Amino acid sequence: MTRINGYLGRRHLLKLAGIGGVGVAATGAVLWSRQKAVNSQLAVAQGEPTDFKPVSGDEALKKLLDGNKRFVQDKREYPDQSRGRLRSVATAQHPFATILSCADSRVPAEIITDRGLGDLFVVRIAGNVISPYVIGSLEFSVVELGVQLIMILGHERCGAVSAAVKGEPLPGRIGTFVEDIKPAVESVRNKPGNLVENTVVANVQFQVKSLLESSVMLAQMVREGKLKVVGGRYDLDTGEVTIVT
Repeated sequence: MTRINGYLGRRHLLKLAGIGGVGVAATGAVLWSRQKAVNSQLAVAQGEPTDFKPVSGDEALKKLLDGNKRFVQDKREYPDQSRGRLRSVATAQHPFATILSCADSRVPAEIITDRGLGDLFVVRIAGNVISPYVIGSLEFSVVELGVQLIMILGHERCGAVSAAVKGEPLPGRIGTFVEDIKPAVESVRNKPGNLVENTVVANVQFQVKSLLESSVMLAQMVREGKLKVVGGRYDLDTGEVTIVT
């Protein structure tokens, strides 16, 4: 195995954990346990804190929604944004939640949930769609960082969703992520209401489903109660995050 950034075999572990069936998932779990022991020893040797306690999925979700409530009410506390916090997370990160959100500039995860440095592991891509690279990043946050909550967050008036609804030819590689949204469009095409806004919610639900169908490891952890995966919708007008799955 190779040594990458001080950790042994991380690339091999992620490859094993991300593909294959139950046997591969079990093998990945064993390697994960061994890797954690190695990581802990390295942390002690390097003087990193080892008293980190993972936050449960339910508690993490409450922290996100409580922070969003403060944001909506303009009562933000700006936690973990001091110089002291900067120094404390410089050598190690322990985020309590992972958010997969749209790359839209109006949806900055840390701001809308009133969080700070090292609190969130954030993956952003137009249309908040699942892809092999995204799955790998989400698995990394769970395997290596101990995150127990993944939120897939869509938002009102999403441009990627609007493009998928229009179904027109797009230049360059823009169409790659738009194609991943089209199944959600078709699932609500005949429902009453605004098609774009209905698709925003349907797309979040579809991406949650796609994630758990594509990642054997994450799906197993959800079944075992070790991981919580939820979908949310962000309202551009009010700033409120609503859970939709």
